Amino acid sequence: MTFTPTDYNPYDFANRRHIGPSPAEMADMLSAVGCQSLDQLIDETIPASIRQKRPLAWAPLSEHDLLARMREVAAKNRVMTSLIGQGYYGTVTPPAIQRNILENPAWYTAYTPYQPEIAQGRLEALLNYQTMVADLTGLPVANASLLDEATAAAEAMTMAERVAKSKARAFFIDRFCHPQTIEVIRTRALPLGIEIIEDMAENLDPSKVFGAIFQYPGSYGHVRDLTDEIAALHKAGAVAVVATDLLALCLLKEPGAMGADIAVGSAQRFGVPMGYGGPHAAFMSCRDDFKRSMPGRIVGVSIDARGNRAYRLSLQTREQHIRREKATSNVCTAQALLAVMASMYAVFHGPAGLRAIAERVHFMTNRLARALKAAGAKVAPKAFFDTITVEVGVGQAGILAAARQEGLNFRKIGSNRVGISLDETTDERVLVRILRAFGIEAAPPHRATLGFPEDMLRRSDYLTHPVFHMNRAESEMMRYMRRLSDRDLALDRAMIPLGSCTMKLNAAAEMMPITWPEFGSLHPFAPADQAQGYAEAIADLSEKLCEITGYDAFSMQPNSGAQGEYAGLLTIQAYHRARGEGHRNICLIPMSAHGTNPASAQMAGMKVVVVKSSANGDVDVEDFRARAAEAGGNLAACMITYPSTHGVFEETVREICQITHDHGGQVYIDGANMNAMVGLVKPGEIGGDVSHLNLHKTFAIPHGGGGPGMGPIGVRAHLAPYLPGHPETGGSEGPVSAAPYGSASILLISWAYCLMMGGPGLTQATRVAILNANYIAARLRGSYEVLFMGNRGRVAHECILDTRPFAEAGVTVDDIAKRLIDNGFHAPTMSWPVAGTLMVEPTESETKAEIDRFIAALQAIRDEIKAVEAGEIAAEDSPLRHAPHTVEDLVADWTRKYPREQGCFPPGSFRVDKYWPPVGRVDNVWGDRNLVCICPPVESYAEAAE
Repeated sequence: MTFTPTDYNPYDFANRRHIGPSPAEMADMLSAVGCQSLDQLIDETIPASIRQKRPLAWAPLSEHDLLARMREVAAKNRVMTSLIGQGYYGTVTPPAIQRNILENPAWYTAYTPYQPEIAQGRLEALLNYQTMVADLTGLPVANASLLDEATAAAEAMTMAERVAKSKARAFFIDRFCHPQTIEVIRTRALPLGIEIIEDMAENLDPSKVFGAIFQYPGSYGHVRDLTDEIAALHKAGAVAVVATDLLALCLLKEPGAMGADIAVGSAQRFGVPMGYGGPHAAFMSCRDDFKRSMPGRIVGVSIDARGNRAYRLSLQTREQHIRREKATSNVCTAQALLAVMASMYAVFHGPAGLRAIAERVHFMTNRLARALKAAGAKVAPKAFFDTITVEVGVGQAGILAAARQEGLNFRKIGSNRVGISLDETTDERVLVRILRAFGIEAAPPHRATLGFPEDMLRRSDYLTHPVFHMNRAESEMMRYMRRLSDRDLALDRAMIPLGSCTMKLNAAAEMMPITWPEFGSLHPFAPADQAQGYAEAIADLSEKLCEITGYDAFSMQPNSGAQGEYAGLLTIQAYHRARGEGHRNICLIPMSAHGTNPASAQMAGMKVVVVKSSANGDVDVEDFRARAAEAGGNLAACMITYPSTHGVFEETVREICQITHDHGGQVYIDGANMNAMVGLVKPGEIGGDVSHLNLHKTFAIPHGGGGPGMGPIGVRAHLAPYLPGHPETGGSEGPVSAAPYGSASILLISWAYCLMMGGPGLTQATRVAILNANYIAARLRGSYEVLFMGNRGRVAHECILDTRPFAEAGVTVDDIAKRLIDNGFHAPTMSWPVAGTLMVEPTESETKAEIDRFIAALQAIRDEIKAVEAGEIAAEDSPLRHAPHTVEDLVADWTRKYPREQGCFPPGSFRVDKYWPPVGRVDNVWGDRNLVCICPPVESYAEAAE
């Protein structure tokens, strides 16, 4: 007998770990689809005219090889004690939060809480975040959350313009704001025609502005009462924005007490590592009468079908999808995972703990200032919290070098000063090292004296809600975090088949490096020679993304998909201006486009012209041609999604690109559906000039319950000089994000994904994503109509199920979505891009067994709809209308017109491991009429107990 060794490779990450169906399962699926091979299916799905000629060829790494490579790269970063400040600080992430939130797939694989019944845990955590921000800033309403402090400040400027009574067209920036904040505001203001006045606060003329922003404490440490400046602004009908620091507000007078209208900032120092720039949750809070104008997501309190308290996102959350080009913001991604971490940090420490940390940081800074002054140094400002500057004259370079010898990074300010910002991690040893860098041998003794006037001390209470006063034993904290995660349905429990959102595997090996200190502890403005590991990772990821897309250069700065759209359009506008064609301002956008597309175009100063769709859902080429001809020399760009938002590879894409180029415009290809293209089609080769990539979709960064995300942009060579710049790294154009590489630490996840998949693995993932979608479409044919199939009867990586015919029987798309919860599934994308439909995207990561379970659930729901259609039961009496069913429904007296078994244990649901939603169907209308967006008061708990 001849021995035959196995050819099975257990370390083949792409085919053994990432891609769900086995080869045998794929054969069965192809049979159901009606294809002999995967190659045949791809040939029938993607037009031959756009297929790339050269395959992606780099070899994959195994998981253990990847981690070894990551260790080598991490070692090239030099972790120093960062005292640069400027909005980024060392912090201590409580291990309980790191293990149970950041490293827990129950938290990081969840989707945005658009289906509130299965998101009650993270919605409660985000409500805690809003309460924390509202309390500390002294303003009654907060959101949850924004991308970073600088973009939050830019959002505050445009919000101020909307709500101000002043008709002025200028906005004032306090010169003490962080430099990156100033530049991001300038970037946002330019295309909107807003004049920027940057000056010292004492030179503010309120009559000339609709609003002003002040940094408190200032970027160079200044603590000053802004009450008089704010009062003067109000007298002129202008709005006051304060960019602030949550830890400082545990000790300092809060912005609300000064009369501020809006407060913004970053929650980074509440337990979230610096990560070379992110991700971090930004915050915004405001006066109650401004809440309907606030951008981003607001968690509100409503009731469910039984009248129980239930949390949900409030109405304006997706206003860009409703108002499109009239939208005032394109914010789509939040930083939910990081907001949850920050809120848990506040729960972990409580108000007494936060106050103690703030005092410790402040008194340590006071000791440092006293020691420097005693040695004859000129220290400013007179009033400070955690930041001081030292005048060092021509000795600046020597002091910075001496600090580096001590393992410290100071901030270089001008040519004769250094800045020093202390933080939670600063201890006696760090203080001694700082003083040694100045040639001072001993630190003065601790003295509990304030470094600012006593009238600047905070007088009001904060974090009074019971959740911030729970027993903080780790056992109780761990159980609280577990209880909340158990209320949610994330990817660790079930398939999340959301069309356009690509909820795929986020492999553990990809996630591990982000928590290593070599990556997590770097300040984004650290000297370049200390970040060589990041430089190598970012350069290699950029090179691979260029190869994947056919573009010539990438900017990693945009830290969300919508931010990428905005950055790409600004790049196009800068290119036109440089060629003397700044008058080009028309952007053609199909009716089917993502709502963020027209919102981003409006923010970039463009005029949106909508292009019709043809009967099969494709872009109407003749209407596109006509609109382009009308725009003529004013055509700036077109924005198209490919494959289309309807899940089809349109065969006219090259023609559309050519029409745009013939009129001098640039083609923006939205990369939201890149998961159908990697390894098969390159947007840069079919006519695209710029695309953003949703790394949190196609390239495996987890959605984190609503963020983080990354939306880097790829461009052809002629656009590369006009990519976003940054005050720390140069460039001719302004920045769109606070840090040069956006949320740099999570770029490591996408890099690891590319390294482990290899070029062939990435290509196979795309092919299997297309197979899985076509398998669902084939299996459901006859039960549901599948909209918008290609010319050869194939869909791309997603398919749209038409549920509109069921409306005649009184069954809505909401009924089907909520009934899927009973089956243990998150609903597909609802009513977009076509109202009354479900857009399903299984991704390549789902196994055949899980897809079959989903199909069984949808077929069982179809049978229930048939019973309604046949008059066997009324829609309002059916399990569809009563879904989702809770444990409370299970144990209550059963008076419904269908069996308890049918209602609570439908096909597809697990019996032993069944997911039970904590609340019934949430009443969104009630919640919007009674908007409550901070933790309900203590009395309401007593009422609930009664």
